[in-house]
Amino acid sequence: MVSAHTDVVGSLLRPQALLDARQRLEQGEIEPAEFKRIEDAAVDAAVALQEQAGLDVVTDGEMRRLSFQSGLPDAVEGFGEVPLDAYLWGEWHGDEQVGDRATERPPRLGVREPLRRRRHIAAEELTYLRGRTSRIPKITLTSPSLYANLWSPELSLDAYPTLDSFLEDVVEIMRDEVRELARLGATYLQLDAPHYPLLIDPATRAFYESQGWSLERWLDRGIELDNAVIAAAPGVTFGFHLCRGNQGSRWLVSGGYDPIAPRVFRGVNAQRLLLEYDDERSGSFEPLREVPDDRMVVLGLVTTKSGRRETVEELERRTREAAAFVGLERLAISPQCGFATSVVGNALTQDDERAKLETIARAASAIWG
Repeated sequence: MVSAHTDVVGSLLRPQALLDARQRLEQGEIEPAEFKRIEDAAVDAAVALQEQAGLDVVTDGEMRRLSFQSGLPDAVEGFGEVPLDAYLWGEWHGDEQVGDRATERPPRLGVREPLRRRRHIAAEELTYLRGRTSRIPKITLTSPSLYANLWSPELSLDAYPTLDSFLEDVVEIMRDEVRELARLGATYLQLDAPHYPLLIDPATRAFYESQGWSLERWLDRGIELDNAVIAAAPGVTFGFHLCRGNQGSRWLVSGGYDPIAPRVFRGVNAQRLLLEYDDERSGSFEPLREVPDDRMVVLGLVTTKSGRRETVEELERRTREAAAFVGLERLAISPQCGFATSVVGNALTQDDERAKLETIARAASAIWG
């Protein structure tokens, strides 16, 4: 099992050169080969940033993705057009710097044909990353039931008459994916599952229940699907990341883990739980009592939503507070979420990002030596 005391959730800020290149590619102004060169350079810089900061685990920054969720729709036929707003919709809340923002769910969103894989989701990401780092390479995937957003009870019936039938195909594609990643040498994979904390909030829960599952089924059946993916690669360490929404420095819901902790913390068979804990919106550490003794908890103590500079002393104090519920050696620290869970990115600078990652590494050294 990966037992590193520092971690990173996944995405890093995209450099402007990559954002510009993506736009030029979409407009037909550059060839795919040129875009690939710029994309590779962005991954190289992301790896160097994390290594120089002193992290044990590195990702490719999700530089090759439109959103942390876009890997499956990009690799699989049947979804039709999935615009960026498919990943951004909702009633988003922000601080005085960014304000609130409401984004409508695209009206014609919904899988239309049986899913057919065109390529692997993250095989290229892994093989390139492994060749660029001597640290622990991590690849992020998504919890299968998060893709309920891409099924419509009106538009998807010809392909998938029920949400269950759709998610069963999603799981089989993802099981095949993790088997391939394991064959290629993956040792650490992560499932991102922000929709579980969203169930805490009545408004967002109402959408998920409108897809045909009760709250209890979302937790029980959703976790069953997560575990089916995890079971496909028994030699690989899995992380499981929970947050409350993260786009443009905004969030969707607030509330502690208390209502979902018994089922999620105990039910998911991931070895590392990566939990958002950067401010009061995440509640107290008390729900960590529900974490089984064979799991590690990665405390997301460092915010990615603003440039506020955390200190080593702050991170050490909060980690020791959490140790009242989970033994210190079973704890690690990380950012609370990605710095750019889509190409939109958060309202902070790359200097802020670097400082935060360095603070994580220094705090880990102070805590664990």
